[in-house]
Amino acid sequence: MARVPLVDEGAHPELTETIGRLRAGRRGSLINVYRLLLHSPDVALGWFELIDAVRFRTSLDDATRELVIVRIAHLNGVPYILNQHVPAMARAAGLTPAQWETLADWRSSDAFDARQTAVLAYTDAMTVDVGVGGDVFAALRAFFGDREIVELTVLIGAYNMHSRVLRALEIDPEAVPAGVES
Repeated sequence: MARVPLVDEGAHPELTETIGRLRAGRRGSLINVYRLLLHSPDVALGWFELIDAVRFRTSLDDATRELVIVRIAHLNGVPYILNQHVPAMARAAGLTPAQWETLADWRSSDAFDARQTAVLAYTDAMTVDVGVGGDVFAALRAFFGDREIVELTVLIGAYNMHSRVLRALEIDPEAVPAGVES
């Protein structure tokens, strides 16, 4: 159970416009993270804009984005993100079951090519060590230009923020209806 109660939208008519904006940007759904963030409507909207930008308004391909998000969820121990992204979003992004099933221990897997390995090493360095060694950065530079490196770096930073808030406030994953694959 979340450490801060989720906002009951029916009990807060003053949030109707904000909730409408969030729902519109999420294909009609209001997931638990936004129900919690609605305690601070401006933060909820700012959060949505940031996450939307790093996920959908960059030059990064879908598979790279999902590799990063799911890896961070494993590193930071956040079932909320794993439930949201695996398997449905990971599959839609082009990841294989072997990839999403081995992301927790990707270094012992042969499911990732050299480009993906560079992304995962960079993700690990930023998440675990915060600093990034020259060798890790050089491996990344072999596959990505300046714009992509900036976008990838901000994606990693944003999902580290995302995962830490979810974990600290113990936000519960959405319930998956019976017969529906997440």
